[in-house]
Order: sequence, then structure tokens, then C-alpha cells
Amino acid sequence: MKTFEEISLIISSELDQINWSKEPRGLYEPIGYVLSMGGKRIRPALTLMACNLFQDDVQPAVNTALGLELFHNFTLLHDDIMDRADVRRSKPTVHKKWNDNTAILSGDVMQIASYQLIAKTPAAYLKYVLDLFSQTAAEICEGQQYDVDFETRDVVKAEEYLEMIRLKTAVLLGCALKCGARIAGAGEEDAQNLYDFGINIGLAFQLKDDLLDVYGDEASFGKKIGGDILCNKKTYLLIHALEQATTESKKELNNWLNISDEKFSDEKITSVTKIYNQLGVRTICEDKMLEFYTMAVANLEKVSVSDIKKQELRNLASKLMSRND
Repeated sequence: MKTFEEISLIISSELDQINWSKEPRGLYEPIGYVLSMGGKRIRPALTLMACNLFQDDVQPAVNTALGLELFHNFTLLHDDIMDRADVRRSKPTVHKKWNDNTAILSGDVMQIASYQLIAKTPAAYLKYVLDLFSQTAAEICEGQQYDVDFETRDVVKAEEYLEMIRLKTAVLLGCALKCGARIAGAGEEDAQNLYDFGINIGLAFQLKDDLLDVYGDEASFGKKIGGDILCNKKTYLLIHALEQATTESKKELNNWLNISDEKFSDEKITSVTKIYNQLGVRTICEDKMLEFYTMAVANLEKVSVSDIKKQELRNLASKLMSRND
């Protein structure tokens, strides 16, 4: 069995071989820039790790894995425009370094390139993988739309938020695992258990992101702490704070939600975080994260390969839950 580090080296090596030094430079240079930022490469790693559960040779799943990584990065380009985010992985976002039009168009090319890579999936599994990927891609767009809709809604329920992050984040992890497993010849039951593992890890992963945005370290997190607070993003923390708040604390919280002047940014982050601490929403979020992590581990246990083979996926899941970035 290959370790996560060995899998990551394969992915990095393969990504480095893709040539983005093409014309027009204004279209392709931003793609090379985004991919040079690195990142965790979780999605392609999951594809190859799932494949490796059922066969030693992961090469048949490499193009599929690369396609999923390109697609994920494409969504980040468009997300950053919608969120007006200035920083991604400690570097200026594409729309800040270039402009909105460049980020849109370069993102479009990345999406096309992702399909071109996935089209190189071994013929026996090509239709299955393409169908699953296309369904997943549409679901990610649905999740993004819910996220946008929530910005203008006064009330968002916790279960609505969880469904949004399932679509926006978790389904691509599930897709990555299921594709890798099926390419290696796994049965549908094992592939589905791995998909469910991905869904639950994805939900826990996003809740961890919510926590890190408020309680993380800016240097290791790679973007400004409190960004969700400043743009009133309906995170699991804010949703529960609004539900748990007393009349007095709710009034104070709503007052801060109505302040958008940048000169109050630091004070807003400090004050809203203090309210979160008083209401205990950090613990609520951590408990829910642990619940999804526990379900993910149970899904992995059902996969019909030896415990030794599953250890790397267990280790990765544990790292994702204890990360600081």
C-alpha cells in the first residue's frame, strides 16, 4: 500500500507535466499560477488511495484524479470572484492579480481541461465515471447557489446549511473515492461505502473550515481570520449563534451584522467571536464535526478489504480533523 505522501508525489509529478505555457498567455498563465500554489491535493489523493485499496497499480486512475483536481481548482477561481476574496493559499486570488474576466475565462478552460483528463479514464469505466462526475459537478453548482441564496436570507436552518456544504464540498470527495474504487474493479457496495465515507469526511472538513476561519491561526490558515464574520457568511457557527442568542446578545449580534464599514473590521471580528464564545457555539460545531467524523470511520470499516489497507485513509481522515490550515 502506498502512503499518502507517496500518492501526493505521484500527483504533483503528473500535474507538473501539464503544459500551461501556451498562447494566449493571459488565458493560461493564471491556471499555472493557481496550480503552483499547491494545496492539499486531497481529492486526487483520495482517488488514487481508493484505487490502491483494490489493486497495487494506481496509474489507471491518474488522469481521473488529475481531472478532479483541475475541476476543484476551477471552482475556487469562480468562488473567489463571488466571495470577493483577496487571498487564497496566502497568495493574491486570480481576480485580484489579474481581473474578474480573466478569472472567469481561465476557470472555464480549467473546467474543459478537467473533462478532457477524465475522458482518458479506462474505457470499461468511462461512462460510469463521466456520469458520476457530471452529476457531482451539477451538485456543486447547486451548493454554490444555495450558498449565494443564504447571503440574502435572514434565517437559515442548520440542516439547510449542512445540505449546502454536502453539495458544495462533500460530494466531490465522495466522487473522488468512488471513481478510484470503481476504476480498480471494486464492487458497487464497496464503492458506495467509500462514497459515504467521503461525504461524511467532507461535512466534517467544512465544519473544521468554519472553525478555523474564526479560531485558526492566520499564518497557517492561509487567509485572513474572521473573513466569514466580516461578510456575515451563514456558517454553522453564526446559524447556531442566532438560534441560541438571548434577546440582549441577539440584538448585539444583529447590530454587528448590520455594520459593513471596514474601519470597524477588527472590532467586529473580536466582538462577534466573543459572542460565539459566550453562547458556546464553538463546542456545538466541534461536536457536529466529531459526529460526521465518527460516521465516516464507520463507513470505512464496512469496506471489504483488510484493516491494514484502510489505515492510510484512517490516518488522512484524522489529519483533516486536526489540521490548522
